[in-house]
Amino acid sequence: MKPVIGITPGTKLVERPHGNFHYVNLNEDYVAGVAAAGGIPVVLPFQENPADLLRILDGVLFSGGPDIDPAIYGDDWVHPNTYGIDDRRDAFELGLARAAEAAGVPILGICRGIQVMNVAFGGTLIQDVAEGRENIPGIGHSQEKANLTADAIGHIVEVLDLPMASALGGSGALGVNTFHHQAIAQPAERLDVLAWSQDGLVEAVAGRGDNFVLGVQWHPEMMFRTRTEQLRPFVSLVEAAKARKLAAAY
Repeated sequence: MKPVIGITPGTKLVERPHGNFHYVNLNEDYVAGVAAAGGIPVVLPFQENPADLLRILDGVLFSGGPDIDPAIYGDDWVHPNTYGIDDRRDAFELGLARAAEAAGVPILGICRGIQVMNVAFGGTLIQDVAEGRENIPGIGHSQEKANLTADAIGHIVEVLDLPMASALGGSGALGVNTFHHQAIAQPAERLDVLAWSQDGLVEAVAGRGDNFVLGVQWHPEMMFRTRTEQLRPFVSLVEAAKARKLAAAY
């Protein structure tokens, strides 16, 4: 009865002597996190009709990656630091997020994934968090610039005392890593802010309905091996997917 969790990838252009090819591209840490939590991870290539995938999936994980086209959330300009826009990935993930939420399929979004969820449900993004705001001294939401390893704590977030706090291990202070230059600006109406960073950025959101909908701005897949509390988002997703799978069987 292990639930099947679909993971969205990116693509990578690989140049070969015999031609150029788009490869499905995904950090294996996402796969490892789902497997460690007791799920069956499946990587999802782009589909024209993403809702069709929900017939075989018990949950969906939206992975990290480059930026969403700002035009989708209403910006008529593109910041110089906005990068890697992929129209096919945007269309696939936004469609899958909306279809999964409508069907009650559990959703977890990580980094770009939380941003996809927010945009899919009507929210907006900050195109570059470093511009016009004071970031955490010495971090600036960029782990690599601070010479910190991927599993190190870059800063603290405050998890609010809301029902979905249990999906992150409970309310209160939580140490997270940080690898992003964009973040949620206006949260979508159907999402509640679940955690904030010390400098006022949205770090986690949760759906307001009965469905399991969770997004985090940090990268727990890079941390869970050395910081076991970071496995909790994966476990929560898998548990929700398992419960839905069991309910459908009866």
